[in-house]
Amino acid sequence: MHLDYTRAEALYASQDLGQEIGLGERPALLVVDFQLGFTDPASPIGGDMSAAIEATVDLLAAARTADVPVWYTVVGYRPDLADAGVWPLKYPRLDALRRNTPAVQVDPRVAPSDAEVVILKQYASAFFGTSLHSMLAAARVDSLIVTGCTTSGCVRATVVDGMQYGYRVVVAEDCCADRDEAPHLANLFDMRTKYADVAPSGQIIKSLELRSGQPSRT
Repeated sequence: MHLDYTRAEALYASQDLGQEIGLGERPALLVVDFQLGFTDPASPIGGDMSAAIEATVDLLAAARTADVPVWYTVVGYRPDLADAGVWPLKYPRLDALRRNTPAVQVDPRVAPSDAEVVILKQYASAFFGTSLHSMLAAARVDSLIVTGCTTSGCVRATVVDGMQYGYRVVVAEDCCADRDEAPHLANLFDMRTKYADVAPSGQIIKSLELRSGQPSRT
């Protein structure tokens, strides 16, 4: 799918939107909701996100080689959905994401190491109602590389909150996925012009290699 942003690009540029700010001195990699409930096509709310998963595998390798810390998030609820608020009224199939079920497990293709933290959340942003900001602050992280799903949902919400908390945010565009290409592309455009840098993972990997002084083990 091709969406024509020619007019929007010109208008936004005339108002100085979309400036690139880059990563800071201490970036972290955040893998948002690449859990089986979303990445398994057999799930009632899942889809084929293999391309984004495969790109994230390489980015994870580069981050680990460069000693960039990695955090993960997953969405999961109590059996009675008492911790889900009104969100299931808007999206009833969230009941597929019950705690202690395979749907809440990180996709094994991008599995965390024993030292990497997986944060359980109930809402869109990785920051809302979680200890993520406190952990990032304790690690003196100043910028975030964001991957995950969905681009128009939890990725975007996390990116906006990350910027609002004072982090420089870079979205790895090919490491994000959505249910359809139209919302994926529209939200990448919106994030790039207002809240974050958006770059291909290959470019980010090269930046991490320069920081570490060695190529990643991909």
